[in-house]
Amino acid sequence: MVKVVAKTGNEAMAEAMRQINPDVVAAYPITPATEIVMIFAKYVADGLVDTEYVAVESEHSAMSACVGASAAGGRVMTGTSSQGLALMYEILPIVSSLRLPIVMCDVNRAISGPINIHCDHSDTMAAQDFGWVQIFSENSQEAYDSLIQAIRIAEDPRLQLPTMVTTDGFIISHCMDKIELLDDADVQKFIGGERKAATRLLDIDKPVTLGLIDLQDYYFEHRVQVAEAMRGAKKIILEVADEFAEKFGRKYGLIEGYQLDDAEHVIVALGSTCGTTKVVVDELRAKGIKAGLLKIRVFRPFPAEEIAAALSKAKTVAVLDRSDTWSAQGGHVFTEVRSGMFDQKAKPKMINYIYGLGGREINLELIRQVYTDLQNIEKQPLVQYLGVRE
Repeated sequence: MVKVVAKTGNEAMAEAMRQINPDVVAAYPITPATEIVMIFAKYVADGLVDTEYVAVESEHSAMSACVGASAAGGRVMTGTSSQGLALMYEILPIVSSLRLPIVMCDVNRAISGPINIHCDHSDTMAAQDFGWVQIFSENSQEAYDSLIQAIRIAEDPRLQLPTMVTTDGFIISHCMDKIELLDDADVQKFIGGERKAATRLLDIDKPVTLGLIDLQDYYFEHRVQVAEAMRGAKKIILEVADEFAEKFGRKYGLIEGYQLDDAEHVIVALGSTCGTTKVVVDELRAKGIKAGLLKIRVFRPFPAEEIAAALSKAKTVAVLDRSDTWSAQGGHVFTEVRSGMFDQKAKPKMINYIYGLGGREINLELIRQVYTDLQNIEKQPLVQYLGVRE
């Protein structure tokens, strides 16, 4: 039976973790992700889960403890944000190369400096090359649903790659939202009970060694195996999403179109900004302007073919990036989308906006401005900053 409740994004993720009941959670709380592990620690203290909660002295230690627990065969989760995620960066590619299906709640927050505790996507985007599946959430419901799906995705025997599910800091993480909770038993049935690890360090009947030095003799082959697994991840993500939709009625994909089929002017975005954009799309449609939205839910692996097909009929496209690459070539999403469109015979004219850094508000007026610019795209620079003071 579905239960409708009001919860913040952090509460929703903590609730999903309670229902998942992982074997081990190791974490070092950091704003704005603190609440997730704080609430979960209370679940542990109250005996609502039988998880081994490991309180460590840093995020580097948190991810290191997760590696040990996952290598031992456990189902392992953690949560972090911004500099906390950055402190894990040294370990993140080790997790993927060891094919450990750790699942992380990442509440997006700006990377220092200057010091800033508010939302942008620079923390997750800086981790895009570490072999983790990355799923963005538009709201608390998506965060809750995606975290449950992430267990199945990460632990699929064909994948065995770590997965992070993100929310926008203070926008989703701390704002109350209506969500539909699943029954505990249904969640446990969906994720499949205990993790079935192919190898376990604690299996004394089948001893294995992990983490050895791997020079020019085999390093290349092992890195290619991660790449091949990531190439196959889209199929697994969609299979899990289809089963979730069949059982619970909420459908997810790699991307999502809103008023996109006949759209001439399209915004491409991730996260909570997509909800704001949908309001403007409805306004413009009422005025006869063919506006549309393409939401990217899964950023790693990047759904380039799906995006190229979805944008093939558009006349103009604006890609919104809540992070900057500092490459002078635009943001992370823009460079990926533009690369994905390169081989298409019919391509829309495309521009990039970097917006919302450090929590700068993105509102209806700014989104309207982007759609107005798209109708006069010839006069727009390739890359510009939206909402920044001159």
